[in-house]
Parts: sequence; structure tokens; C-alpha cells
Amino acid sequence: EVYKTINGHTLEGKEITDILFNFLGLVGLSLSYALALTGTHVFMTRWYCNLANYMISVERIKQFMQIEPEPPAIVDGNRPASSWPYKGRIELQHLKIRYRPNAPLVLKGITCTFKEGTRIGVVGRTGSGKTTLISALFRLVEPESGRILIDGLDICSIGLKDLRTKLSIIPQEPTLFKGSVRTNLDPLGFYSDQEIWEALEKCQLKATISNLPNQLDSSVSDEGQNWSAGQRQLFCLGRVLLKRNRILVLDEATASIDSTTDAIVQKIIREEFLQCTVITVAHRVPTVIDSGMVMVLSFGNLIEYDEPAKLMQTDSAFAKLVAEYWSSCTSNSSQKLNHY
Repeated sequence: EVYKTINGHTLEGKEITDILFNFLGLVGLSLSYALALTGTHVFMTRWYCNLANYMISVERIKQFMQIEPEPPAIVDGNRPASSWPYKGRIELQHLKIRYRPNAPLVLKGITCTFKEGTRIGVVGRTGSGKTTLISALFRLVEPESGRILIDGLDICSIGLKDLRTKLSIIPQEPTLFKGSVRTNLDPLGFYSDQEIWEALEKCQLKATISNLPNQLDSSVSDEGQNWSAGQRQLFCLGRVLLKRNRILVLDEATASIDSTTDAIVQKIIREEFLQCTVITVAHRVPTVIDSGMVMVLSFGNLIEYDEPAKLMQTDSAFAKLVAEYWSSCTSNSSQKLNHY
């Protein structure tokens, strides 16, 4: 039987069947190659993504290799005396700070003197440079220009260890380590148990720890999660009481604790650090009202530095901050009363 004529040639059924089988074979082969190509494409895509990640890792390593090393912990030729600082006098001379070479200045030529034995309050709006000032004091960031002198000694001329062991700080977020009460108060084992108990008594933790089964060997979990926020802050105060340095920095130390613990901390600082230079960085303006001097920063500039009573008697930036604080407190209280 004749089925088809192609170019004058008449195809029979068997020939047509062969052609169809060949065609179907080619289709199957094409699909097989297409699937293999898809798998290859997926493999190449994954390989390229992994390569990009590896190159980013190499780039990060290169960046770390180019970071300037931290200054030495000890400068053998210029170590301060063991009794330094003798008074606790701090002088800022045209201090300029920037965090990166091409970044804008964060502190813009600050010049002032913190007299020994004085309580200084540092206030200002967010981004004014308060935390940067404290970072410069501990040399977490190096000055672009200018100097910081402590009892006449340029802090950039000595080692980091010699500097930081002579400064005390109570941070906003207290840090505790996994271990015992003793190792958290005295990590390096410099002090006797009697001295530790005396510090605990002054920071009003003695009764609490005395009632624990292991007392000074009682456990402290990681980050001090088994202690309240107020107790963690009192632990930090206990460390400071043990060291008895001439300079104490309070970096928003009472911002995250209750008013009762705040009152305890302020009372202890007034009584135990009467002869020390105490620098208080605060957002809550009443914290620095009883300071001897108040420094007001704005966008990295020192705009006011005087006694708080004198600043309150004028139309000063500090007086405006106090007025804004009490206004916000009154507004919040009114909203709560209306809610109830």
C-alpha cells in the first residue's frame, strides 16, 4: 500500500515507520542532552556563588591584614610611676577625633580641664560626641590631633595597659563573666577575701552573698543571667571599689536600672570617691545636677562648661535640656494618668 510520495519517490509503510522512529530517537537524545545541560548549568551557578563567597572571605582577610595594630600594652622607655595618677587632673588640649581617615570629625577641637577631685557631668543630645570623648580617654580611638593629659602626662605616650589599669569605668550595660562571685570581682586575684567582703558591704551585696551556700564561690552564669540588672550593676561598682583608682567614668551607668539602685549607686559614689575625679555621661539630666561642673557637647563642639547652678540661671543649652527633660516627664505622666 502506498502512503506518501516525497520528491517523486513513493514511501511505503515500513519506510515511514523507520523515519518516525529515527525522529523520536533524535527527540529523546535532545531531551537527554537538555537535562544534562540543565544539571551543568546548576553546577556552574553554584560553583560561581561559592567562588564569590570565597573571594569575599579573601577580601576580608586582606582588610584585616591592613588594619593598623593596636598600640603596645607597655612602653618600656616611658612607664608611669606606680602611684600615677597622683591627683586625677585631666586636660583636653584642642582634641580632635575621627573614626576613619576620610570620615568627618566627631570631636572638633575640645579644650578644657577637669580639675582633680571634681565631679564632671557630660551631657548632650544623641550624636554630640559624649561616648567618643570617653573612648578617647581609654584610647579606644586615637586622636586626630590634640592631646589628653592626666596629671601632666600625655596618655598617648604610655602603653595601653599602664593607662587602662589606672582608669575605672562603670558601663551602661554591666558585664559579668561565667565563673564565681570572687573571679567576677577580682579576675586577676589581686585582693584578699577580706577586701572583697569590704567592697561587697559598701555596695550593699554582702547580705545577699552571705546567704548563698558557697558565698564568694557562688556561681555566676554567662552574662550574669542568674542575677538581676541592679545586682549586676552593683557588681561593677564592687570592682571599682576594689581598684580605688583616681579617675572614675560612669558611662550612662544608671540608665538601665531602677530608681532604688540608682540612688544606692549615687550615694556610694559620693561617699567613697570624694577625692576622685568622677566623669558622668548621662542622658537623664538630673543625674548630673549635683555635679561640680557640667560639660555640654553639641555636634562635637564644646558649647558650655560651667557649674550647673550658674548654667541654670541663664538661657543656656543646659537649662534648655533640663526644661525639655522635665517637660517630657510631665507629658509621659499625664499620658499614663489619662490611660488609667
